[in-house]
Parts: sequence; structure tokens; C-alpha cells
Amino acid sequence: METLFDISYNTCKKEQHEVDGKTRWLYVHRKGATRAFAPGHPRLPARYRDVRQPIIIGGSMGTGSYILTGSSHNQAFASCSHGAGRAMSRNQALKQWNGRALIDDLERQGILIRTRSMRDAAEEAPGAYKDVDQVAEVTEQAGLARRVAFLRPKVCIKG
Repeated sequence: METLFDISYNTCKKEQHEVDGKTRWLYVHRKGATRAFAPGHPRLPARYRDVRQPIIIGGSMGTGSYILTGSSHNQAFASCSHGAGRAMSRNQALKQWNGRALIDDLERQGILIRTRSMRDAAEEAPGAYKDVDQVAEVTEQAGLARRVAFLRPKVCIKG
């Protein structure tokens, strides 16, 4: 299987950005965020340089994820969210959901879950996450990235 795109988040990298009309070297710390470079950016891999940086805003194992591309108008040092983000803690999710029941419910919806434990499944319940549709919409409205595709989950492997 070919990896199409692989980028980390929660990083600190030295990058050039425009600040007050001047190009400056900055240390950009992305906590809970990922790069969102515009087309033509020299740090983009050659295969993406003409089409912009691919961005994945992951939702939950039951809601889906968005593919976006970097924006030329990004005012956040070429950064954007890397996922919907948790709406509640793992402990809160454990109190609210039963792993086996959740896996069975998702299977009835056509989504197969593979996990080492029922606890892992309960911690990652779709209801424990923010609304990925809203996160992607706000990201686009803020000019950080542009939505390209929505991916519906079929299989989720929790490892």
C-alpha cells in the first residue's frame, strides 16, 4: 500500500513567514495543528507543490474526515487544525459509552472497528469529539484551508 501523505502535528519548526510586510525566520509551534502551505511553497513535496498542501481534519471513527488544501490567504503562519478535537475527556467518554455496544452500533451503520480493547473503543466514541463538519467549515471560513473531499469511514483500526 502506498502512503499518499504523512505529516506530523505538535511540532516546532523554523520557517520563513511574512510579518508586518517583512519576511522573517520564525519558530512555529503547532500544538494540535498541522502545516497548511499554499501552492508553490518551497517546503512542499514536489508532488503537491502545484496543488497545495494536503490537510486531513480527522473526525471520529463514526463521523468521517475532511481532506483540505492549504490556502494562499492563511494568516496563521500556514497552520490549521489537524482534527475535530475532543469535546470531552477520555474518562468522561468511558462513563458515557460502552465499548461493545458502540462497536455493535457502528457495525450496524456499516463501519467496522478493530481494537485491542473495549475501553479504547469507548474512549474514542464519536460523541466524545467536536462536530467535524463545523470544524472544517470554520477552518475554510477563516481562510486557513479549502475543503476538497469528505471521507466516510468504513474501517477504523485503533492501535
